[in-house]
Amino acid sequence: MTDDGEGPADLVEAAAMARALELAASVRSTATPNPWVGCVVEPGGFEGATGPPGGHHAERVALAEAGPAARYATLVTTLEPCAHTGRTPPCTEAIVAAGVARVVVAVEDPDPRVRGAGIRFLRDAGVDVEVGLGASEAAALLAPYLKHRRTGRPWVVLKLAATLDGRTAAPDGSSRWITGLEARADAHRLRDESDAVLVGAGTVRSDDPALTVRYGESAGRQPLRVVLGRAPDRARVRPALELQGDLGEILDDLGRRGVVQVLVEGGPTVAGAFHRAGLVDRYVLYLAPALLGGQDGGPVLGGGGAATIAAAWRGRITGVERLGDDLRVELCPQAEGG
Repeated sequence: MTDDGEGPADLVEAAAMARALELAASVRSTATPNPWVGCVVEPGGFEGATGPPGGHHAERVALAEAGPAARYATLVTTLEPCAHTGRTPPCTEAIVAAGVARVVVAVEDPDPRVRGAGIRFLRDAGVDVEVGLGASEAAALLAPYLKHRRTGRPWVVLKLAATLDGRTAAPDGSSRWITGLEARADAHRLRDESDAVLVGAGTVRSDDPALTVRYGESAGRQPLRVVLGRAPDRARVRPALELQGDLGEILDDLGRRGVVQVLVEGGPTVAGAFHRAGLVDRYVLYLAPALLGGQDGGPVLGGGGAATIAAAWRGRITGVERLGDDLRVELCPQAEGG
């Protein structure tokens, strides 16, 4: 035993879960809208990660690599193995057939087709199952998927680019390019991991964005392009899904279409509307070392603001990173009571 009470087996499983989380993160862009999962079989360190939609799940990939070595082994996975037939057969059946003795799961799958059924199936088959190792890390990594399965709505990421004095456009409306190449490439990575990108019709008319991924790992997969309002007939964003109405109902619609994460790219009117409605799960703000000055430039969030400093919205900064000459600041809403 170690001084903290952990034995060799505990340490092996902890290391295997850390590696499984790395594997899951590596397929974040390619696995969506399916959950991005990592798996390790010990002893042997046999690895697997979820393939693109229609491909094998992480558990089956790791078991195939392990072969006969999976018998009496421990399988460590970031999400509860599936117990239903979708595009692929149930992973639970493959685990039992391989003779795995123990399964360590980070978090249960809230998908109604699973929701504990995978764990019950394994336990009923005589497999020792532990749940909770690496749970907080796995829940953070899988947050968009978990929200979608629990609420039916996609995870909402609001992306903003501004000067250091908080302007998204000059008084004449020009905004290209506020940030440098590194920040713009990182924004394309956000598009790459999103199932839909959403902008307002005003942004389409003024900037005519294509909203496509030009840097990333999705091998040609492009997000659904969503416009709030009507896009001009020859806009580069077409073909696009054009929606109007209550933002919550729009998110419900996107969730039913299988959108797990939606990236809201603005402009200020749309950004302000999502913010004021409390619909944003994650804010990503790119700050450039530039100052426009004055009071007539474009704001980060359009519409009415807080009347007093006491009424200001306050979130929690979860990350700050330098990208070239720019800063990437990530924040999330504070938890209730935080």
